[in-house]
Amino acid sequence: GTWSNLANQAPASVQTMLLLSDGTVMAQSVGGVSWYKLTPDTNGHYINGTWTNLQSMNYSRQFYSSAVLKDGRVFVAGAEYGNGTTNAEIYNPQNNTWSIVPIPFGIINPANTLILTNNNQNTAGFLDSGCVVLSDGRVLIAPVAPATNGNTVIYNPSTGAWTVAPLAAGNNEDEASWVKLPDDSILCIDYTTTSSERFYPSSSTWIADRTAPANLYDAYGAESGPALLLPNGKSFFIGSTATSLLYVTNGTTVGDWVLGPNVSGLGAPDAPAAMMFNGKILCTLSTTPFNQGGTNKVVFTTPTYFYEYDYTAGSTGSFTLIHAPGGSYSNNLPTYKCLFLDLPDGTVLCSEQARQLYSYQPDEVPLTVGKPTIYNYTYNGDGSLHITGTLFNGISQGTSYGDDIQNDSNYPIVKFTDGGGNVSYGRTYNWSSTGVQTGSKVVTTECSLPQNVYNNPGAYLMQVIANGIASDAVGFPGPIWVDFNFTGNPKIGTYPNPFNTLATGISAVASGAEIFIKPGLSHETMTISKPMTINSVNGTAIIGQ
Repeated sequence: GTWSNLANQAPASVQTMLLLSDGTVMAQSVGGVSWYKLTPDTNGHYINGTWTNLQSMNYSRQFYSSAVLKDGRVFVAGAEYGNGTTNAEIYNPQNNTWSIVPIPFGIINPANTLILTNNNQNTAGFLDSGCVVLSDGRVLIAPVAPATNGNTVIYNPSTGAWTVAPLAAGNNEDEASWVKLPDDSILCIDYTTTSSERFYPSSSTWIADRTAPANLYDAYGAESGPALLLPNGKSFFIGSTATSLLYVTNGTTVGDWVLGPNVSGLGAPDAPAAMMFNGKILCTLSTTPFNQGGTNKVVFTTPTYFYEYDYTAGSTGSFTLIHAPGGSYSNNLPTYKCLFLDLPDGTVLCSEQARQLYSYQPDEVPLTVGKPTIYNYTYNGDGSLHITGTLFNGISQGTSYGDDIQNDSNYPIVKFTDGGGNVSYGRTYNWSSTGVQTGSKVVTTECSLPQNVYNNPGAYLMQVIANGIASDAVGFPGPIWVDFNFTGNPKIGTYPNPFNTLATGISAVASGAEIFIKPGLSHETMTISKPMTINSVNGTAIIGQ
């Protein structure tokens, strides 16, 4: 693949990056309260994208839980550094606002103190807690300091309810990476151990799994690396030790672990990985942590090397060294400084916690095994779409980092292309699935039309994208607008300049397409002789009285 610099630098150095369901990227200033939005260009690409400011959140956070919810909002909780350690917030992209989420008694330990000798590191609450959105839309979170040791917690964004889910091993999930499996269970290896377990959403319980053949956690910082589900159904874990592991499910609650390939002396102490559209994994590695003598532990080593892992090479796959951003084969940063995010155009966005971001374009072609298919679409009463098909959620969660950063993107992005090649993305929400590798299962999403498509009739192409893999395009005619009360000119069937008679709209609409009528009354009567849908949007329209 090839690296490119983003043409426009971010307003500040950015860390956590999340893909919103309208195709824009939400990026946080390092450890602060400020957020920014990266909007793709008119071709749907991000290299020439533009930055704007978003509303600041209420509490500062660095290394914390984060997830895009099924309704398109963003959930965050905790902070290893900052004043957000014992609280949570939700961001609403529709009105650009943050709201504080109440945390009831008995969920986390609120008795936080600061370790002044470690850059004011927090000691209680969520801290750098991992999280994942479950199949039913609830959020599973692993507080580093829960109210009862060994508990994970579940937040229901629909009801606001919090519940606890004790771990099978009674340990905690600090520094762990969680992998979502095709049966919707969540796989992990417990902190500093070789014990593994899986969480089952249907029963809200953790069940012990087999012991891993090697320890992924290093002996000096107890760090670990990322983990992702592979296209072949195996799960791939990279250790902070010079170790990788593969997990194979066998249709029961217990799977099998095998040793994976290693790069001699290199590991991933807090490091990112991204599943690319070709099935390979982009990752970073550095020298494994070591002790220089006495208490002088070196956990976050330099330099960082960039690799691609190819799961199809041999029985366990292989690593290949690639260039780093900037053209050399390494950079002089620790791996934890690097962050990835899968984008809808098939590229991977890379931040090194600076203003300059990078885009990685994979080689080869998207995997057909992860290709979504659009079956059909219908309109909702508010003018949004209900889209039905398969594989809207992708092969894996998209990217992985572990406890410090979560930016899963296994949800549908809907792309519209007009006759001139201009691209815009709709806002998806209420996905029927947050799973992975859903196969032939029929799934759905709601989608608000982009403003230009909503406002302007015309011939568009529509695609559903899952982690950079796009469906075949289907023809999509933009709606014809009618307003019986419109007296202006010209009357051309757009939202700002609608037709003022239904007869004119029927004459102009394509066969099988949609007419949107604004609320009003018309005394017209007519015979309709071609297929179409007539939809009254945001109110009642009466015809023929």
